[in-house]
Amino acid sequence: MRRRNLSRVLALVLPLALSLGSACRPSEPDAQLVAQWLRTSLAFVRAERLGPPVAARISAYASIALYEGYAADPRSRLRSLAGQVNGLWSVPMVAGDRAIDGATVAAEAERVVLDSLFSEGFPGTRRTIDSLAAAQIEARRRAGVKGDLRERSVAHGRALAKSILAWAATDGFFATRGRAWPAPTSVSQWVNTVTTDQFVAQQLSAESDIVLAGSAAPTADAARASTRNVFTNRPKALGPKTTLPQFNPIKPTEPYWGTLRTFALRNGDECAPPPPPVYSQKPGSDFWKMGKELYDSVQTLDEEKKAIALFWADNPVATGTPGFHWISVVNQMTAMRHLRADQAAEAYMLTSVAIADAFVGCWKEKYRSLVVRPVTYVHRVFNAKWNTLFATPPFPEYPSGHSTLSGAASEVLVALLGDSIPFTDSTQVDIGAPARSYRNFTHARDEVAVSRVYGGIHFMPAVVNGTAQGKCIGQRVLVRLRTRAAP
Repeated sequence: MRRRNLSRVLALVLPLALSLGSACRPSEPDAQLVAQWLRTSLAFVRAERLGPPVAARISAYASIALYEGYAADPRSRLRSLAGQVNGLWSVPMVAGDRAIDGATVAAEAERVVLDSLFSEGFPGTRRTIDSLAAAQIEARRRAGVKGDLRERSVAHGRALAKSILAWAATDGFFATRGRAWPAPTSVSQWVNTVTTDQFVAQQLSAESDIVLAGSAAPTADAARASTRNVFTNRPKALGPKTTLPQFNPIKPTEPYWGTLRTFALRNGDECAPPPPPVYSQKPGSDFWKMGKELYDSVQTLDEEKKAIALFWADNPVATGTPGFHWISVVNQMTAMRHLRADQAAEAYMLTSVAIADAFVGCWKEKYRSLVVRPVTYVHRVFNAKWNTLFATPPFPEYPSGHSTLSGAASEVLVALLGDSIPFTDSTQVDIGAPARSYRNFTHARDEVAVSRVYGGIHFMPAVVNGTAQGKCIGQRVLVRLRTRAAP
């Protein structure tokens, strides 16, 4: 009789106990926790007017901090990048089998890493970093991450961030700060054609600012601006920045960037493109033919081609750099493809690393070959009064940076998400530009490449070979970084 009664009691109590245990277990993190950091980082890059390579470096280290946070959770199938990316031999480990919450670890690690990377940024940038991390940690507390679990997760996030920042400090970035660069003197080599009236702070940002002559984004040329202008009212400090140099178009952009340590590539030359045609103004020469093809192709641009060129212009002070345009696409995919938090962190990291390595590889060749821009060559050979659709960027022509990093980013996204589903890119809707729709990532990548020809910014070989270089880089990243543990 007693056994029968005991069985009845257990039948009633055990399901209740199991349900209570389940209720105490923190819920799975929402992928929007990752997406919030992507959106906020885009706003920071716009607000701080960062140059494309610097923005890509920040995105890579920030995305790795977020990824490692989720990978540290014992419940995650993500593998740490320690021992996989160049120079990162180890990261702090969780002691024994003690539980931690990956989303809480990630939020705290991201807070510390971004606060350091933006240490010379606007006060509002750093306040936003702190408040977003605090809000996410509080959201996880409400989801069940409380007491020792919460404290342990926050502490691990800080330890993780410290190791990532120590690693980042050894990539060669600081050795390039303030390093003099002798401008080329040969007629066959690139010369910066940007003037102070060609760039303008075109985007409302976290903190508005006045831009003074000689600073990053001076007076407006409303007739040629690629996006709408904005009112500005807060001065931004002039002078050199060590950790956060603002984009200054009247100076060459990061001539030593090709010397930085890569993440997955062996070095910046691993996927190097073939040499460009030898400079010549002689009619019928390979360089002359390349220039004539460009000049002829942009004489009668229709409205659609102009729209394509402007959509992918991605001036640092306007739409957040070409690299962050693709990070915005990753953000949009988080919701469109219903990604889990760990999948979103994985996509963010792999795309950011591919873009960062693409900048190192591309810049290595740019400042080696020093190819003149179309505006310089056309003025010399075909038409001294010709103008590009928008201002030519302040760095050499070959290969195309947009094409290289787009090749790398799209290669990663195709591998992770496939290439059969159409999508609409709404990156610039918030600044008044219409969205554009694409059949797939490859379609978008190819449009990016040809957009630089339509804009008069690149010769055709730069976009063809740049795309191939980017694809090679994306493939190396995918092969060398194993992000998933065996099932």
